[in-house]
Amino acid sequence: MKLQFLGAAKQVTGSMYLLELEDGFKILIDCGTDMEREIDFDEPYENKAFFPFDASLINLVILTHAHIDHSGNIPMLYREGYEGQVLCTPPTAELAELLLMDSANLHLRKLKAAQGESRKKHKQMDRLLRKGDLYLQKDVEHSVNHFITIPFSKKFRATENLEITFIPAGHLLGAAHVHLGITENGVKKTLGFSGDVGRKNYPLHIDPQNMPACDYLVCESTYGNRVHEDKESTKKALGDIIKATCIDKPGRLIIPAFSVGRTQAVLYTLNRLIEEDHFPAIRVFTDSPMGKSSTRIYTKYSSYLNQEAREFQAEYDELFDFDNLKFLQTEKESRAIKNYHEPCIIISSSGMISGGRVETHIADNISNTYCTILLIGYAAEGTLGRQLLAGTDHIQVRDREYKVHAQIRKIDVFSGHADKLGLLDFMKVQSPTTLKKVFLSHGEEESMVEFKEALTNLGYQDVILPEKNQTFIL
Repeated sequence: MKLQFLGAAKQVTGSMYLLELEDGFKILIDCGTDMEREIDFDEPYENKAFFPFDASLINLVILTHAHIDHSGNIPMLYREGYEGQVLCTPPTAELAELLLMDSANLHLRKLKAAQGESRKKHKQMDRLLRKGDLYLQKDVEHSVNHFITIPFSKKFRATENLEITFIPAGHLLGAAHVHLGITENGVKKTLGFSGDVGRKNYPLHIDPQNMPACDYLVCESTYGNRVHEDKESTKKALGDIIKATCIDKPGRLIIPAFSVGRTQAVLYTLNRLIEEDHFPAIRVFTDSPMGKSSTRIYTKYSSYLNQEAREFQAEYDELFDFDNLKFLQTEKESRAIKNYHEPCIIISSSGMISGGRVETHIADNISNTYCTILLIGYAAEGTLGRQLLAGTDHIQVRDREYKVHAQIRKIDVFSGHADKLGLLDFMKVQSPTTLKKVFLSHGEEESMVEFKEALTNLGYQDVILPEKNQTFIL
């Protein structure tokens, strides 16, 4: 059989792997958006396929988790002719629908901007859709109708020769490692795909569980060259910053956070600070309609959360709701925060400060010496989050320049990815003598190189850093 790396090769986003079995059965593992790819509507129109393969010939899609860099191109797959199923866990199905709908709305805004104010014919709209490789809500609705959900740790026989098992990865609600058992010519081969490996003792999420023995393993390496710096608990780390910003002085704390996963972890931690540590009920604004919707999904699937979270819910009833919490829905409500002059906490997306309502809050407060901006996750190159972390003294938000007078803080206790030590723990359950090949993906090249060296030192001899579109015979 053949394994081709179509995304997340020496970069963090765009996870997509094509596995072709000996009998021609084709499986796509993840179908993510390449976040580093820019759409240019001014480029000449070319009527060419979006994928480097015929989508109509794919037999099955397996989705590790809902994040857009793993799920974001699934609607395009159906636009290009795919007619099969998408297998994932139940929470992943609901979170993916939410994220894909949000992506479709963003695409619609881009289309309208590209069209201008004048009315255009449907034909030109379709041309812009093809040119920009975009999809709309109807495409998402068509896609999610083909999602089939499978619980954790239950073998699913997709064909006579293919068994699929989802194993808790801990990275996000419903996130999974994928273990494949494939029988060819009477010989069983096993393949593993890590998805994104979560970290242990994370708020809400269960710890990543061990992958069964594999012949071949694809492992993410996002933090393959770094160890999480903060060793204190999420409560202690967040509590100290809230005290310094909103209790000891009348300031405001802005937390850029992704709507799905990170926002829930922060809200849960705030709730614990109030209930367990008796923190004062500072006004908290959650400025993300999708954050509210994903919080409902987290509540619905609380049985998928860790024991600590379930015990907290049993004692206090609510995981995410507390006094002085307000979810903002409309743009008008969002803008009105500017006129709120009491100490407060604002949680808003996106987490990298790259688009979303958080940009407005940053622009309104970046020159306020009583404001602290707290980065709690990875910020990619080119984002405002990365610029602030680099210590810039001015930033540009929506074509206007601002001086940076606010305090910029960073903690990594809310990072949803395992660090180098966590990734090594994930790998160590695999025997160096029986694991034939390790493929590193979903990481910047520098991270991959260092992680490969660490694996080689542990005795894993065939560690490969695939190039994009490179194919391997297994």
